[in-house]
Amino acid sequence: MERKKKLRLAQLSFLIIGVLVIFFTYSHKKEDYLKEEFISKESQEIIKNQKTKQSVDGDLFFNIEYSGLDLAGNRYILKSKEAYNNIENQEFVNMKFVEAAFYFKDGTALYIWSDQGLYNNKTLDMKFTNNVKAIYEGSELFAQKADYSNSKGFLTITEKVRINDVRGNIVADKLLFDIKKETLNIAAFKNNKISANVNLK
Repeated sequence: MERKKKLRLAQLSFLIIGVLVIFFTYSHKKEDYLKEEFISKESQEIIKNQKTKQSVDGDLFFNIEYSGLDLAGNRYILKSKEAYNNIENQEFVNMKFVEAAFYFKDGTALYIWSDQGLYNNKTLDMKFTNNVKAIYEGSELFAQKADYSNSKGFLTITEKVRINDVRGNIVADKLLFDIKKETLNIAAFKNNKISANVNLK
């Protein structure tokens, strides 16, 4: 009788030890198993790189949109397929594949596209860089840089500026679009061949 009790006690002890070994082994390997089986090494590396990029550049966003009124009372919409905020200064939002639209009080609209951009969500200033394209009243504009100052009401366009219009084509160094007055100043600093003011009303 005493021997049976000892035997049962030993069996029970082995059973408990076995269950504990299985439990700890499974719980320890579960995370690694899931990573290895359900997330490939390539995907794990991509995720790791993305986390590193986000920690350096800021939080990453996709398909964002800003809209509102500028100081002149004109409505604007700013879109970006990819953007991240600046860690050091949260006012700035770096953008890629940018699209903007300015709707003026007289019913006209200015559309701008660029590969990259920078938006100040406090001052509402915007910068468009690389392959800038704009359309206004049937005229097409191409450049490498465009700066919109909300406080001054100016859109300054520089670097390899080219305008295609039904009235003719123009190549210039700088365009200054006064949004409040709706006038366009065209200037060429290198050869001084172009210097004109155009009323867009």
